[in-house]
Amino acid sequence: MVTKIRVKSKLLIVFLLFCGIVNGQNNESSYEERMEWFKDAKLGVFIHWGYYGVNGIGESWSMYHKKISYEDYMMQGKQFTAEHYKPKEWARLFKKIGARYAILTTKHHDGVALWDTKLSKLNVIEKTPAKRDLVAPFVEALRQENLKVGLYYSLCDWSHPDYNVVFPRPNTQKNYPQKGQKELSEWQRFVRFYKGQIKELNDDFYPDLYWFDGDWEKSSEQWRAQSLKDSLLAWNPKTIVNSRLKTHGDYSTPEQGIPVVRPKGPWEFCMTMNDNWGYYPSDTNYKPISQIIRTFVEVIASGGNLLLNIGPKPDGTIAPEQMERLEALGDWIKKHERAVFETKAGLPYGHFYGPTLLNKDETKIYLCLFDAPKNYISLKGIQNKVKSIRVVGSNQELSFVRNGGAAWNNIPGILRIEIPESRYLDDNVTVLEIELEDALKLYRGHGNAVELN
Repeated sequence: MVTKIRVKSKLLIVFLLFCGIVNGQNNESSYEERMEWFKDAKLGVFIHWGYYGVNGIGESWSMYHKKISYEDYMMQGKQFTAEHYKPKEWARLFKKIGARYAILTTKHHDGVALWDTKLSKLNVIEKTPAKRDLVAPFVEALRQENLKVGLYYSLCDWSHPDYNVVFPRPNTQKNYPQKGQKELSEWQRFVRFYKGQIKELNDDFYPDLYWFDGDWEKSSEQWRAQSLKDSLLAWNPKTIVNSRLKTHGDYSTPEQGIPVVRPKGPWEFCMTMNDNWGYYPSDTNYKPISQIIRTFVEVIASGGNLLLNIGPKPDGTIAPEQMERLEALGDWIKKHERAVFETKAGLPYGHFYGPTLLNKDETKIYLCLFDAPKNYISLKGIQNKVKSIRVVGSNQELSFVRNGGAAWNNIPGILRIEIPESRYLDDNVTVLEIELEDALKLYRGHGNAVELN
């Protein structure tokens, strides 16, 4: 009997170990599965919407830098009406321009929640003329258009009485009910609060993506970042998290300055249209349409997504300057969609002087021309035979010849391509499609003496 029990115990241990291995493998594969849509998304829309748009001041940071008092900042809520907020129109617009996801600021550092939180009275239902949950219809509208839902949430809260700030702030206890928490320390209460709000967002909206912010103010241990990430995946195994949960993010999020070196792993570049995130009518320093389109091309050619920001007005409308840029980018994407979607990062540096993309099976190369070419277009180091070269959006076929090289030594020489007719050059970025006879083979050598001709 004892022997049988021991055998069963050993079998149970082996079974449990096997389960652990399998689960470990599943955890590894689940990351790739979770990130699959994000890697192919290319374009997302970032939406900074809050009190700060009323006076047209810096979002939350205007308090931090003492450009406005806490009391005056919060007074803006009286004019945050959302009376012309039409999330269905937003979602249709985002879909039309080619975006695959959108991210809304549910709570910035100022602590103002745009949803019906039960953990704070500092929300748009209780403090503004809007008097309704603004996140719920946004989420519903995106899902109706089959767009992925991203929710921005600031880990810090500069209104919470248990969160220390560097600017004068009155007693805000009345806005944060804390029944039965007197035995906890200030920080324990705050952690319970912020994790409680994130649980609300999960239960109410089940987002595809969490875009955290404010993590620089505390350490990973103080934020309980690991346990938060574990909770997020336990609640929703398919959700993904940006890099601002210390070291527990799924992808990197550089902002404002486009990376010069191609980042490793999944990434997105978030960028404003002018110099501010929220609605700031006195800021007229808008980026030209050409710059926004070129930035988009540079980002996707390096394997990233562009997260392009808008700042709606307090009434929920989008400024004409922002609409113009969204629609222009959308027009360019529609014209060149076969070079945008189902493609990946392009050739390494040195083969072509400009951004490039590859289709998934690497039988097509897309060359992106920022300027009108002169004389001819040069492409180096392509060992494959080329079937055809066309201008995307017009299908003008271009002639080409191969110069130099030594085929018997696997040195391919230079592909010299005809310049497109001027009428087929795009006003912003022209794209050429090079179709190969088989999967891409690159020459990456230093060159050799040609010893046999």
